[in-house]
Amino acid sequence: MSDVPPAAAGRLLYTPEERTRRDGSPWTIVQGVLAPLQLLAFLVSLWLVLSFLRSGEGAETATISVIVKTGFLYAIMLTGAIWEKEVFGVWLFARPFFWEDVVSMAVIALHSAYLYAWLTGALGIREQMWLALVAYATYVVNALQFFYKLRMARREANRLSAAATSTGSDGQWVTSP
Repeated sequence: MSDVPPAAAGRLLYTPEERTRRDGSPWTIVQGVLAPLQLLAFLVSLWLVLSFLRSGEGAETATISVIVKTGFLYAIMLTGAIWEKEVFGVWLFARPFFWEDVVSMAVIALHSAYLYAWLTGALGIREQMWLALVAYATYVVNALQFFYKLRMARREANRLSAAATSTGSDGQWVTSP
């Protein structure tokens, strides 16, 4: 018998096995810690970058903030790939997170382009900050994707939990008349 109730047997975010691996993985906790830290770094950096663009002051502080934010991005992407391998068996582009990973690649490319421009001086400081803002815009899209998936996972867990309480003593699904 399946662990999934008939009404929820459509396209689940996690199979029961994947959910077990997700819940047991230390990388789930790592992701849960890194995600809000990266969000905080983003908000601080966004404020510093916008302040620099408005006033022309604080270029060094804004630059450091973008580098710190990029460091968090690299850390969360590396640990996220490990997490996907543990939970889904692939390093990236697992079915439930395919589009999030596609957008993540754009986010990484833009943040990496910023680092390249900073290290080589390929762009002036103002252009670097504008590039950081473009990278940040893609990060916001990506963060919204992940917030949506987190919400889906919670709803799915609640639905499965409620459905599990709808089984009879013999383990068969009980349906309402």
